[in-house]
Amino acid sequence: MINVEDERYHVADVAIQDAFVLVMEEKEIEKISVADVIKKAGIVRSTFYNHYENMDYLIAAMEDKTVNDIFSIMTKFNLDNDRDICKSYFLTICNYTKDNSFLRKCLRSSRGNEILRKSTVMFHNYVKQLTRKKYSVNGGAQSADTLAGENEFSYMVASVIGCTLGVLHKWTEDGFNVPAEEIAEILTLSYLNGSIRISE
Repeated sequence: MINVEDERYHVADVAIQDAFVLVMEEKEIEKISVADVIKKAGIVRSTFYNHYENMDYLIAAMEDKTVNDIFSIMTKFNLDNDRDICKSYFLTICNYTKDNSFLRKCLRSSRGNEILRKSTVMFHNYVKQLTRKKYSVNGGAQSADTLAGENEFSYMVASVIGCTLGVLHKWTEDGFNVPAEEIAEILTLSYLNGSIRISE
């Protein structure tokens, strides 16, 4: 059974976030006020404050949602050494970046650094989990060779993450002047020629 209060809360939250994205098309992020958002959302001020303490909290929540969306896309793909799957993954990430108004605007503003920082932290934690899973040894200490392989794998995966974030940031700043397919190809080649070889 659907809780009506929860449903109303969710609908209002979506309205607030959608309104913020619409206002972003008219104003710089730093200049958007609560008044701008509630006017665009068609809600009263108290509704906004039932959801967010202030604008910084709203922006942080939207950043977190965006990073989680990207992470969710990433974890749905098992890249291994399949070129088509790799390219499909990177194309999905490119299209998400291009189609997400909030992410586009953030990457072009001073908030871009915060999105990149949050993404990097989340992805690096993911790298640690991947590395532990790949190099877990049943009982006993790991050999020097295993530890060296673990370190190499961990840094190579981190390198791919950094490369991907850097390329998406540049592509956004350049106004998406290169087709998404070409960016996906660049990222695929970087991945297949880098970390995948180390991990085999």
